[in-house]
Amino acid sequence: MSTGPLGQGISNAVGMALAETNLAATFNKPGHTVVDNFTYVLCGDGCLQEGISSEASSLAGHLGLGKLIVCYDDNHITIDGSTDLSFTEDVMKRYESYGWHVQHVVDGNNDLEGIEAAIRAAQAVTDKPSLIKVTTLIGIGSEKANSHDVHGAPLGAKDLAHVKTVYGFDPEKSFEVDEAVGAYYAGAAKAAAEAHAKWAAGFAAYTAAYPTEAAEFTRRVEGRLPEGWMDALPRGKPTDAAQATRNHSGFVLNALKDKLPELIGGSADLTPSNMTFLKGVGDYQKATPGGRYIRFGVREHAMAAICNGITAYGGFIPFCGTFLNFIGYAQGAVRLSALSHFRVLYVGTHDSIGLGEDGPTHQPVEMLLSLRATPNMYVFRPCDATETSAAYASAISNPTAPAVFALARAGNANFEGSNFEGALKGGYHIFDTVATGTPGGGTPACVIASSGTEVSIAIEAAKKLGAESGLRVAVASMVCLEVFEAQSEEYKKSILPPGSVVVSIEASSTRGWDRYSHAQVGMTTFGLSAPAADVYKELGITATAVVDKAKAALAYYKGGVPPVPCVGPSF
Repeated sequence: MSTGPLGQGISNAVGMALAETNLAATFNKPGHTVVDNFTYVLCGDGCLQEGISSEASSLAGHLGLGKLIVCYDDNHITIDGSTDLSFTEDVMKRYESYGWHVQHVVDGNNDLEGIEAAIRAAQAVTDKPSLIKVTTLIGIGSEKANSHDVHGAPLGAKDLAHVKTVYGFDPEKSFEVDEAVGAYYAGAAKAAAEAHAKWAAGFAAYTAAYPTEAAEFTRRVEGRLPEGWMDALPRGKPTDAAQATRNHSGFVLNALKDKLPELIGGSADLTPSNMTFLKGVGDYQKATPGGRYIRFGVREHAMAAICNGITAYGGFIPFCGTFLNFIGYAQGAVRLSALSHFRVLYVGTHDSIGLGEDGPTHQPVEMLLSLRATPNMYVFRPCDATETSAAYASAISNPTAPAVFALARAGNANFEGSNFEGALKGGYHIFDTVATGTPGGGTPACVIASSGTEVSIAIEAAKKLGAESGLRVAVASMVCLEVFEAQSEEYKKSILPPGSVVVSIEASSTRGWDRYSHAQVGMTTFGLSAPAADVYKELGITATAVVDKAKAALAYYKGGVPPVPCVGPSF
């Protein structure tokens, strides 16, 4: 895994340990054990100072992850110097309060038997995760031992020769493997091969006894999606009652839960708001490890890192929910989802200034821009039921990237022009004045590009502009800019045609939209606390503002409209 920033690795390990228990509870049968492993962590003082590890460790203790074993290298040194400068708490008491089994090996430099005995004791404790504090001297054998100088910098040729001399190596030789060491590793490889052969024989017996379960286990660990899983995705109709896209997301998750038993996840104590609850699958708890709904508690950062660990373990598609603005709390781990090519589904509800009375602390302005700027990250902002299903279809079909679903709290009707196939391409024309009988043929004079809740405002503006000007006006629903960018140049030009003035509207930062539009309506400030309709009006996120912006742009570009950058030449 790409653990990267401190605290991520131990938090990932919580996800791996959780995944092991759930897969074991699902597939192991009397006399047939196909899933059975410990998860080990080597971590340092810095890992245990980061807040994310506290979040994850607290949850691990609550869940009683008894096969998680952490060896904590207590060497008293960080980059600033001695841990006495900033870190003097009793870590063992803290972890004991989390519900962990704790031990201390006082002489980690020499007491190898003590370390092994502690690990054996930890393995025997099956109802609690284990922390083994191993006190060591950092850089032992080096002239820089017990100092921050050895923490993150090379020893240098002189000190390296000193270390080799201390341990009986020839200081003139480099990259030499002693014959005894080579033989030991060869023996370890042989033992591992024998263990795997034993497991394979056991799995053959399991297959004979439980062929259906064995086939499903194989499918899941190989990462293959079941045939026809997309058939379960709901489609919206314009005659349906208006619903928020967060509701549609909940409908999709529950429609897929039986088709995709690898779907597992939960919410950061926001289940009723995120609509993430999976009905009928049970909670994942200490007493019910076969449950598939995880109560992460108010722990956004750890939640994301735990989902990374679940993905890395294999056999799962994890999802997790919070308010879109609070993905900022989790962004260190969310970034690593993208860097690691992990398919984690992030459900981010309450996605705009439409939160209204919750005010600017909860109204995301820069979050979409930040997430869209992250490489290998797919950000979906659907406007209705059909687009929400298409967003999930696209995200689940991509096994090498995470997805964020930006979902609204307010209800929205399903649009007449909403199109599943078009949404799968990231952007498409959801409305065109030609279809309403308004005059104006050929290439649209203006395309209004939008996403999510603001698509309804865009359509209102298009109708008004078309009626007032007699020009052809289309609305492009830009469900996912990253998916749209991957389409052919020909397709992108058909949606944002050269010669058309493109105006964008999104109740978020306008930055980034200059790649897709000539003029933008959006946010340049933080939000406000007031009813949603009043906030939109006060901040100028309205159909009137779009029409005015479009008229100004049409007048400005009367002599010729340059193509927007995303459909221009790529060098």
